[in-house]
Amino acid sequence: MATPHAKGGQLQPVQNGSPLRMNESFKTHDQRHTEPPLWSMAVAMLVILGAQLVLYSFAPTGPIREGDTVFSEGEQQVQIRHAATDQSGKTDNTCLLDPNSPLIVLHTSTDQADDSIIAHVQGNPAGEWPFCHVHAEVRLKAHQVFQKPAVFRAVREILAGWFSR
Repeated sequence: MATPHAKGGQLQPVQNGSPLRMNESFKTHDQRHTEPPLWSMAVAMLVILGAQLVLYSFAPTGPIREGDTVFSEGEQQVQIRHAATDQSGKTDNTCLLDPNSPLIVLHTSTDQADDSIIAHVQGNPAGEWPFCHVHAEVRLKAHQVFQKPAVFRAVREILAGWFSR
């Protein structure tokens, strides 16, 4: 449908679609460039999260202190620390810790010759023998624990598990 417009005193027909299509193409072109692309936001998020992971993995471990959380190095057999008043008559005073089982340090020895640690077990909710019960006090050596998990090793194991299926 044509609409009349005055040009030099005469009415001229104008096509409806031409000017609107030109304006619409400018609007859609402008909208595409004003919205941020999702891939750039994903890259920014990965950089922010990845930087923390890298900094954590390169940070040195300090000395083991009371109140620290440590993890058992592999499957460990440790001694259960009984109170002096405990007369339960148990002959076996050892239990097993699962690999990477979290422990909260209660006491560390200051003597270099005796590097023993007394800790509360935080993992293993199932109280089955020979595994250590939750909140049991155990005595272990410093070489049986580590302070922070190996982040990149855990990521590598997860990725290997995904791709091996």
